[in-house]
Amino acid sequence: MKAYIDPGTGSMLFAILIGIFGAAGFFFRNIITKLRFALSAGKNKELMQSKQPLVIFSDDKRYWKNFEPICRELDKRGFEVTYMTASQDDPVLENPYPNIHGQFIGSGNKAFAKMNFLNASMVLSTTPGLDVYQWKRSKNVDYYIHIPHAASDITIYRMFGIDYYDSVMVSGKYQIDQIRKLEKLRDLPAKEIVLGGLPYMDEMVKRYTADKIEENTVTTVLLAPSWGKSAIFSKYGGKIIEELLKTDCDIIIRPHPQSVISEKKMLDKLMAEFPESDRLKWNFDNDNYEALKISDIMISDFSGVIFDFTLVYDKPVIYADTEFDKSPYDAWWLDEPLWTFTALPRIGAELREDNIESISEIIEDCLHDPKYSANRAEVRKETWENYGKGAEIAADYIIEKYNDLLEKQEER
Repeated sequence: MKAYIDPGTGSMLFAILIGIFGAAGFFFRNIITKLRFALSAGKNKELMQSKQPLVIFSDDKRYWKNFEPICRELDKRGFEVTYMTASQDDPVLENPYPNIHGQFIGSGNKAFAKMNFLNASMVLSTTPGLDVYQWKRSKNVDYYIHIPHAASDITIYRMFGIDYYDSVMVSGKYQIDQIRKLEKLRDLPAKEIVLGGLPYMDEMVKRYTADKIEENTVTTVLLAPSWGKSAIFSKYGGKIIEELLKTDCDIIIRPHPQSVISEKKMLDKLMAEFPESDRLKWNFDNDNYEALKISDIMISDFSGVIFDFTLVYDKPVIYADTEFDKSPYDAWWLDEPLWTFTALPRIGAELREDNIESISEIIEDCLHDPKYSANRAEVRKETWENYGKGAEIAADYIIEKYNDLLEKQEER
């Protein structure tokens, strides 16, 4: 006997079956979607966790002084750091911090090649020119952070120096204005800017305060120029050294480290013309602390070391008129004076070709005029925010940014 289902009942049963199959299909699709998401999230989390949390890249051993206070603070908090250096004798390779792992990755292009294929969540560096010269952004790095190595204009970098960093840690509000203006002129996305401080200068203050300072019986002058066509040696040759030797002062000459590389021929000539003696010393120490500590006054041009010297050690400076050429630098884009050249007249005296023979009198005036001391305090406030807290703020930001990147990765 055959079963008979009337059309109305059959239609209802068919609708029920469709509903059941539809519900089952939705249920299984939902399970598959959740499973895929879970697996994907797991892979994303695994990928994120396989990355080195933070890589510090240093193209020269002299920047250990800039990074060490930050490394010490991160080590204290148990945060792992891989410090990649292009100097075979970098102090980081023998550092005492268990969470800071120094690696020599080769010099020159070999180091940049390593960085170009890096797998890391974040990179912190003081090296300008990311994605402009031979150092390219790695597709496996999530975030690049720049920290300047001097307390001066952020625009005294060669053209496009910090354009392709994701964030910049600055020490003065005027630097924020400079970055924002460059971004607008070049139609760049806004970077994250952190008003931090100057960890390495905070460290110098601690060191200097704790040190035993012996007063000089003879005035010691430190000649510490920048490098390039606008710097002292290119503009004046040995004229300033010649005039200093006519004074009663002891003289320390500390060329910019880049001069040793880019201007070796010129330096060799000057060192042959003005050899060391009882009164004259050439200084090439990796750490400039001792040279700055024992000097009474500095002569420089637009070098950032001026601010190390005058703001940390609270000593006067003389700045040479070198007719600064902005054309190779980011500063060329801004129709305004560099902050450095608004600060220099307040903290020191100008040395020009027409007064260079009076250098002895200029030195005496700078050493004893009280206006320079008062102005140093003003300039210090402008370019050294969060005095004494630079490393702590930098570590806070790095850890917070890493956790933020990890959270975003897990949400994908």
